[in-house]
Amino acid sequence: REANLRNLPVDILIMPASLEVQCGEACAPVMLPTGIRAAPSSCRGLRYLPGEGLHLRLRVHVGSSTSPLLSLELFSTLSESLKPQKSYTFYCQSCGGVIRKEGKFLRVLPLPSENWSALVEEWCCHPNPFARSVLQPQKDDCFLGDTFFLLNSGNKSPKSKENTRVICKRCKTVLGETVSSETTKYYVTEVMIQPSEESFSTIPRSQFIQSMIAKCLVEISSAKSTFRFSIKGDDGKVYILIWLLNSDTLLVESLGSLSSHCVFTLFGDTLKPDSGPEGAWNAIKALYQPCIKSRNKDLADAWEDDIGVHPLTFPSETCLELLLILGLSTRSLPPSLRCMNSFQVRNCCFFSM
Repeated sequence: REANLRNLPVDILIMPASLEVQCGEACAPVMLPTGIRAAPSSCRGLRYLPGEGLHLRLRVHVGSSTSPLLSLELFSTLSESLKPQKSYTFYCQSCGGVIRKEGKFLRVLPLPSENWSALVEEWCCHPNPFARSVLQPQKDDCFLGDTFFLLNSGNKSPKSKENTRVICKRCKTVLGETVSSETTKYYVTEVMIQPSEESFSTIPRSQFIQSMIAKCLVEISSAKSTFRFSIKGDDGKVYILIWLLNSDTLLVESLGSLSSHCVFTLFGDTLKPDSGPEGAWNAIKALYQPCIKSRNKDLADAWEDDIGVHPLTFPSETCLELLLILGLSTRSLPPSLRCMNSFQVRNCCFFSM
């Protein structure tokens, strides 16, 4: 946050619950959210950068009585929220249109990784017994993938070869695709699943995308020790390369006093939880590179052939939305913090969780 520091010297007062920047008679207080305490003796790297303001490193402690927002998970993962023998309603996240009414599942099962068949060939000394097997849900089954879930549509008519996309009847948003005559794939970024006794609640699209994709990245990196991801569209094109740095970041933001002039705000009013003048929430920190219009093609090709990179597929429109969110997040940071030169991937971004 830029401050009017022309009349130096400037006094900075660091207290456990707040920070104050004093310049002459002017004072700009920054209050920390309830439950977060600063350690004044840990202040390091204090410097002033023109156009950005004051930079410093400060250790903070999160108390056990911290505001619930700190541990708030806006949206549960499918494995957490879907349980057998419970009634759920499926909604289009964009418009709230009902996709599936009050349905119960007898089985909710995780799918193996996308390369499971190739791994079986490595393990077996005889021809792969599952070579012609296709994992498809039966009636009242739900199979969970990394970025999608499979449902039995109950429709035994032949699959159309012309258009396999599943479209919301109300807003025409792409929700998924038909895998076979009886199986439908829905993407986790397009569908909201709620217990049938609860009504649909409107959630900003950007928050929903951030949270769902962040959870996908964290779950996969934790289960498979994978930290590099290739974000692909359902058209087969690579849109974004993401390198996950850490998943335990705590973001603390204070808008200060009403008279202070705010230049940088991490998500803006539309990209962050409604936390008031002071807020804190969990996030992941990642590097990314856009790959649209043949940008970074050599890097994308190298990652395509790297077994350490995990591909994630979403609707092409959602990939573009995510790229916009990443760009807004990067531009909200001070220019000196937008790049990490020690990495090939230059831009830095945060996802809220």
